[in-house]
Amino acid sequence: MPALNDGFRYLEQIGLAESGRTVLAHLATRYPLATEALWLERIGSGQVFLGDQPAQGDECLRPGQQLIWCRPPWAEPEVPLATAILFEDADLLAVAKPSGLPTLPGGGEFLEHTLLALVRRRHPEASPMHRLGRGTSGIVLFAPTTEGRKPLQTAFQAQQTRKVYRALCGGHIEQDAFDITAPIGEVPYAPLGLLHAAAPGGRHSRSLVTVLERRDGTTLVDVEILTGRPHQIRIHMAWAGHPLAGDPLYGSGGTPLPGTEALPGDPGYLLHAHLLELSHPRTGDVVTLCCQPPPLLRTTEKDDHVR
Repeated sequence: MPALNDGFRYLEQIGLAESGRTVLAHLATRYPLATEALWLERIGSGQVFLGDQPAQGDECLRPGQQLIWCRPPWAEPEVPLATAILFEDADLLAVAKPSGLPTLPGGGEFLEHTLLALVRRRHPEASPMHRLGRGTSGIVLFAPTTEGRKPLQTAFQAQQTRKVYRALCGGHIEQDAFDITAPIGEVPYAPLGLLHAAAPGGRHSRSLVTVLERRDGTTLVDVEILTGRPHQIRIHMAWAGHPLAGDPLYGSGGTPLPGTEALPGDPGYLLHAHLLELSHPRTGDVVTLCCQPPPLLRTTEKDDHVR
């Protein structure tokens, strides 16, 4: 029998927007993957509290109240849990994430089976400065302490880092190098409500693509991202007519494939964060972090290096 985690306490403070709804209506709206009948069952079993009192479900919410769902322990999906430290000092912690391992808790499934939980066993105060999609492997940078978080956040927000990814795309890309600036925003998507995709009114986004190898029906590329939008490389390569090989979600044009109900964390594509460059927050020296790509994302040249 799979091991259970310790459960989780979801706490929410009610604001003006939620005021006047019943507890049941609010929970069914906020967590749409669970039916109203399931929320009634959870309320009836004493899992939901309004303040320090068990909720009945028909209470009208008021601003300032605390709504708490004490979720019982559950068995999380099996994922690869092998990680490696690429760089570590008092100010920086770089970790190699395997494909299939979520960076952060989410989706109602993952709590302990995450990179964050693994890192915090060694560094309880660690915070990730960015995140990789569940199916993406490679470098994730952490601030190992609470004090070290702010300077690293500043560097990421000011785009003072260089990030290069390796990807396998469908089809043969004719150009050796090109620039993609398709804006990215949220579009309607039934399984989630909204999904990040190519959108004319979206936020400015920019990726620099360099072709490394043209293979039988696919192209190996390096992609440097100059902005950090969600799923940027998957969206941009699909927008350019070359979706990542095996991507179950994004098709040509950078929007969801017709008829798909895939979620962003679903695996299948090959994408790897293999270079991260930044100034050390204490010394100012340039730190170059590298993580070797998995075999299918390596070039056939003897020495696979960053270009």
